[in-house]
Amino acid sequence: MKEVNKVQIGKYVMQPKRYRAFTPFEFPPKGGFEISPELYKIHEKAIRLVGKLDGITRLLPDKNFFLLMFVKKDAAYSSQIEGTKATLQDVVAAPVTEDKLRLSPDVDDIVHYVDAVNYGIERTKTLPISLRMIKEIHQKLMTEARSTQHPYPGEFRVSQNWIGGKTPADASFVPPAPHDMQNSLNDLEKFIHIEDNYPSLIKAGLIHAQFETIHPFSDGNGRTGRMLIALYIHHAKLLELPVLYLSSYFKKFQKLYYEKLQGYHDEDTQIDQWLKFFLEGVAEIAESSIEACAKITALRDCDFIKMQKLGKKSADSTLEIVRKLYGQPIVGVAEIMKWTGFTKPGAYKVINRLRDLKILEPLGSSDYAQKYIYADYYEIFDDSFKEARMKNKIIK
Repeated sequence: MKEVNKVQIGKYVMQPKRYRAFTPFEFPPKGGFEISPELYKIHEKAIRLVGKLDGITRLLPDKNFFLLMFVKKDAAYSSQIEGTKATLQDVVAAPVTEDKLRLSPDVDDIVHYVDAVNYGIERTKTLPISLRMIKEIHQKLMTEARSTQHPYPGEFRVSQNWIGGKTPADASFVPPAPHDMQNSLNDLEKFIHIEDNYPSLIKAGLIHAQFETIHPFSDGNGRTGRMLIALYIHHAKLLELPVLYLSSYFKKFQKLYYEKLQGYHDEDTQIDQWLKFFLEGVAEIAESSIEACAKITALRDCDFIKMQKLGKKSADSTLEIVRKLYGQPIVGVAEIMKWTGFTKPGAYKVINRLRDLKILEPLGSSDYAQKYIYADYYEIFDDSFKEARMKNKIIK
């Protein structure tokens, strides 16, 4: 696309230790960013799909349970972008692990992310998106979590960081020096709250890119910045329920994601290219989330009919368990005991009832601490699991 926004957002400045750090100018620039007709057109498609998604999620029953799975999916992909090898299935199964000390560092990374997102969603009810909130989220993300260096949870950095290379001198990108960083953060906070004419999704894209340009923490900037997208879209009242998470899109096009961010904060800036990539991601994820919500509703209706064939008392108690499965679709007997208050034999009776209804099925073939999965529901969020399950059915 033709580049409209050639305005520089910053420049490289030589530092006393003989490396150049990118130093942002006033943000947004005084003349503002020009929105091209092509960007408006892409934004129009994205905002239409986000509006449709909002309408569907407002009608979802048990929406808070469903939200947990959207968050866990984003957590898995966002952490994978940073090199974590754990899968969505690993993190969904994590609460079922008999001894949580046995969680691998990779899974623990994602569990920290889930906790941080859930904290941020809850915090938006009492605190506007601000530097304070961003630091609080980072603290949740990084406290006792694995890191490549001391993460200083909840604290903006006081030393230079960089991306790629062994030193700032040979890095692919060097964010602003600490003494220049605070002004840039203050500008970003004002930009989040100021009333302006930027379309909301374009503003969300600018906020993410500017945050990653500033890179204000010693570690955890990518994950924190990706959380900020969903929280801002929720803050802007585009979605009542924050179910739009872009990490799966960024992971799918990871090389391009990095290239577009690099182009954004280059002296020869390519802001339009970043915004086009970002808006196309919003549209793609909104569309897939709409499809997921439709499948969830259809599955819930189908399973509700199955449960109505039980006696009223059994149907009511089974429905309560299925509602909890929407947030935790992988369980062991301990979870059923906790949810119902039943003894172990009583919990196994419930599991067998759910297996007879074809709602639960065994996960793997473990003789010890057998786990069960609400497979028809879980596969809505995990394409690789769906494909493997389909192949297994064909083989059988």
